Amino acid sequence: MTAPIPDRILTQHALTGAWQALALPVQDLEYGDELNGPGSLTGSLSPRLVSQNPTLMDPGTTLIYVESAGQLRWGGIIWDVRPQGDVFQIEAAGWSSYLQKRFDLDGQLGGRGPWVNADRCQVIRDAWAYAQSIADGNLDIVVDSTTSTSTIGTPAERHESNWWESQSIGDMVDDLVSGEATPDYTCTTAWDSAKTTTVRRVRLGWPRLGARRTDITFSSGTNIIEDPEVPFSGDDYAQVVIGMGAGDGSAKRRQISAVRNGRLRLEHVADFPEIKANDTLASLTAAEQKRRQVLGSVDQITIRDTSAARFGSWQIGDDVYVRVHNAWVDYVGWRRITGWTIRAQATGGPQAVIDLKPADAYTYAGV
Repeated sequence: MTAPIPDRILTQHALTGAWQALALPVQDLEYGDELNGPGSLTGSLSPRLVSQNPTLMDPGTTLIYVESAGQLRWGGIIWDVRPQGDVFQIEAAGWSSYLQKRFDLDGQLGGRGPWVNADRCQVIRDAWAYAQSIADGNLDIVVDSTTSTSTIGTPAERHESNWWESQSIGDMVDDLVSGEATPDYTCTTAWDSAKTTTVRRVRLGWPRLGARRTDITFSSGTNIIEDPEVPFSGDDYAQVVIGMGAGDGSAKRRQISAVRNGRLRLEHVADFPEIKANDTLASLTAAEQKRRQVLGSVDQITIRDTSAARFGSWQIGDDVYVRVHNAWVDYVGWRRITGWTIRAQATGGPQAVIDLKPADAYTYAGV
């Protein structure tokens, strides 16, 4: 049994809430979510339809949704529309992409900072509260009330948001979730109970999003439909990673993570130009060093909708047992979902492309 093609593509004016289209005939539809990012949507329309309805979509102020089986599966903002040959291409991104277009014009997010020993989840909420407090800036995004023990800022080195640094609020939020011991976020969309209003949400997870799933699996011969590419590259391997953070010259932040393992020493420089905190830089450097010690990794699979893992049954952050068996790879183990893309109109029926990373030992706080 295959999943149905999404029932409807809807568009809505971001400020007025007026519905602009309730059944937009989008072709070549692909959409999905990601860990600590907005997710994306792409598709195409007939140029004639757009020319006959010039107000159908207005980049930067039109919201777009995917509804399947009566449930909203994805929502975001249309950012780019353009004719390409005989089609009209659409590109959209999830809710957190909006913060890339907003800046702290007042400093300290309108007096909410500076922050000392502050919960990173609260600083994320402060960022959204500031962005949505200004005229014509309210997207009605609800940010989870999750709290964490991951803090930022010290009495000696306060965490600040200075207007003269011209950092987007989106980059500021990305910095807050960029370490290994930091919260997770993802963007979700759903109907309210009356199915008249959309609920646009930023989910926060601590110590992480997702759960270890024993009820679904991804397996060759069951729902994995293509042999995944598993690269074995010495160019990407390194036991020593030099993490470079913010600053210039001798004032530039630097952290080194290194091990000896009986192999020829290989080094890699990882740039994190926005990172000012040494602890965050050290965490990112250690994570990169750990990643670069793996030769061969199942990082992406393509699946069909089967009873082994129904489309919509998994969430960002979930750990799923993966079995890949082919002429080149024999892999069995837990992998964490960091992103997914539904190809709604793929040949032979809908497909889902799942992005994966190693599933380390986590403390699970539920979904």
